Amino acid sequence: MGEIYYQVMLAILALLAVSGLYVGVTNDAVNFLNSALGSKAASFRTVLIVASVGILIGALTSSGMMDVARHGMFHPQLFSFKEVMYLYVGVMFANVILLDLYNSLGLPTSTTVSLIFCLLGSAVAVALFKIGSDSNIHLEELGSFLNTTKAMGVVSGILLSVILAFVSGTFVMWISRLIFSFRYMKMLRRFGALWCGMSLTSILYFAVFKGLKSQLAGTAFVEWVNENLLLTLAGVWVACALVLFFLQLFRVNILRITILAGTFSLALAFAGNDLVNFIGVPIAGLEAYSVSGGDVNMAMSALAEPATGGSNTLYIVISGIIMVATLWTSRKAMSVSQTELSLTSADGGGDQQFSSSMFSRAVVRAAVSTSRFLDKVVPEKVKNFIEKRFEYADIEHSGAPYDMIRSTVNLTTASLLIALGTSLKLPLSTTYVCFMVAMGSSLADKAWGRESAVYRITGVITVIMGWFVTGFGGFIIAFVLGLLLMWGEVWAFGAITLLCIYMFIHSNFMPKKKKEERRKSDAEVRESLVNDTMTAVSDTIKATTRIYNRTIVALMKENRKALKELAAEASEMYEENRRLKYSIAHTLRETYGSDLNLSLYYVQILDYLNEMTKSLVHITRPSFEHIDNNHTGLSQVQTENLMSINADVNEIYSRIIYMFTSNDFSTIDEVLVMRDNLFERLAQSTKAELGRINAGESNARAGMLFLGIISETKTMVLQSRNLLKSRRYFIEQEGKVIRQKRIYE
Repeated sequence: MGEIYYQVMLAILALLAVSGLYVGVTNDAVNFLNSALGSKAASFRTVLIVASVGILIGALTSSGMMDVARHGMFHPQLFSFKEVMYLYVGVMFANVILLDLYNSLGLPTSTTVSLIFCLLGSAVAVALFKIGSDSNIHLEELGSFLNTTKAMGVVSGILLSVILAFVSGTFVMWISRLIFSFRYMKMLRRFGALWCGMSLTSILYFAVFKGLKSQLAGTAFVEWVNENLLLTLAGVWVACALVLFFLQLFRVNILRITILAGTFSLALAFAGNDLVNFIGVPIAGLEAYSVSGGDVNMAMSALAEPATGGSNTLYIVISGIIMVATLWTSRKAMSVSQTELSLTSADGGGDQQFSSSMFSRAVVRAAVSTSRFLDKVVPEKVKNFIEKRFEYADIEHSGAPYDMIRSTVNLTTASLLIALGTSLKLPLSTTYVCFMVAMGSSLADKAWGRESAVYRITGVITVIMGWFVTGFGGFIIAFVLGLLLMWGEVWAFGAITLLCIYMFIHSNFMPKKKKEERRKSDAEVRESLVNDTMTAVSDTIKATTRIYNRTIVALMKENRKALKELAAEASEMYEENRRLKYSIAHTLRETYGSDLNLSLYYVQILDYLNEMTKSLVHITRPSFEHIDNNHTGLSQVQTENLMSINADVNEIYSRIIYMFTSNDFSTIDEVLVMRDNLFERLAQSTKAELGRINAGESNARAGMLFLGIISETKTMVLQSRNLLKSRRYFIEQEGKVIRQKRIYE
């Protein structure tokens, strides 16, 4: 029974390795896909094919196991076979849970950090349980069970990666854009072969010394290259430049070649090195089982020896195939990629994935102040030259988030930094370097305009903090699971296995209504957009009428609680309509981009709605503040005037709501007459109130509140009338567009 139990445990480890490959590739795909996807250097299918080839070659050349899974975080000779198996199972459970959580949130993280801290957390849990179960071992001896040097190295690598990659990406991108500008074709014809040759050289160096380092280590070739590094790089640069020069003569886009080569090299390095993050632990568990021969109390001294990895070729090939299949099928991979693309896109308008924060606003203010200072000290000619080089122009007309110059910079800089870190034996993370280089290049490329900078800085901080949370979260999850497994053994193992299987299937394979909706046609998208927006407009008008009416009554009764609720409701409605107004531009381009008149009326509707709700806020908020500060309420005359005005406003709005819901505008001229009569009454009420103030018959604060309500009521009704007119023109224009499309069809 005991042998079967551990065989089942090995089978679960194998399944967890498969799921780990799935969620790991889903998260790390952002590293090697985004530069090609972000610049649209090739079709999506071509990019995936190139990345797939890189993954397969990287998997075949992988060492298959890394020593950190065997003895990187703990000393295995101090643990028995049973303890090591529970330790490894806890690590794999925690790793899959943590990575799947990040994928669901659409945030990139490091599989290396996840694995290392999960190993550390599970090792601490098992060691503590072992100490608690053996009276001969004291708590002070906990440190002897662990090897924390590696974890500290990873933490230092995080800090180094973040700072160095961001600064390097910013500097290289700024220099590159200064040389090529956004209208880069002329300069590319002159110096493109040299520039792309240098990029390709760094990419090849990265592929050889990062992706294939395990196979070439110790060979005469590598030793000669290390001894003559500058000469080798110069020779490769000349060779690459000559090849690209001749390709350019045949009108081949050498930027595409460079970008696809970089995508291949990053995928190669990912599979060649990060593969061990997913299968290293299960293979270490298999070796522990083979060595122990079923003896649960046998010390795992064999795991303290370096891994050979020669007999794991089959597992490596299967892992590579799973990684490629994941790349082609995972929807979450695109969600993770979208996070980086949204933070680096040149489109600064529209809805933002992240909100602003106090820190991001302070950074932007400091940057603006620095920019103004530099404008004063930099000579005018130099400033004009730089500004001209950074004038945005979409010469590729591909609709890509950024152009191929920036994509090449991202790949080249990331490749150089990772290769440099590897040669210096620094624990740099591929995820951290690729992401932060992309952030730095987008900043230098002026993609972070004042309209989007605060949101993007918050996004970067969110991702960076997420990396640190990866270590902490991985440690805690693995620690808890390790304790549960050691305490509950078979029962805990079965329960956690079922829970993780459910989570994995539910998260990745169960249909989700929002994501499984059928693809709508342009006409359906447009119809849905119009119906949803017009329903929102109609609901807002109804809510405006209700809030205005209740505010006048509550003000008359000096009902502080009601006024507070109404002011909050009006502010929330204004913010919702404001978000709708500023997020509609992208949708308009996709639905009404071909008809400017239709787009104009649509924008006008949203603009008038925004102004109408703003006026309502300027009525409710001062009314609440007046009563909240215990000021004198409105006089009898003021109250009677407002109640009479309120009745007229309700009548006008009831007509407007009917026309909006029925699309029957036959009585629109009557609304115009009612509006003019109301405006005349508002003017008379204003004159009368000013007369009372001059005569000292009216309280000053109450009088100013009354005049403010009168003024904002006029604006509110005026915007409502304009809103109605734009709605009518919109329907008429849309009918023309539909009829014209039917004629052409």
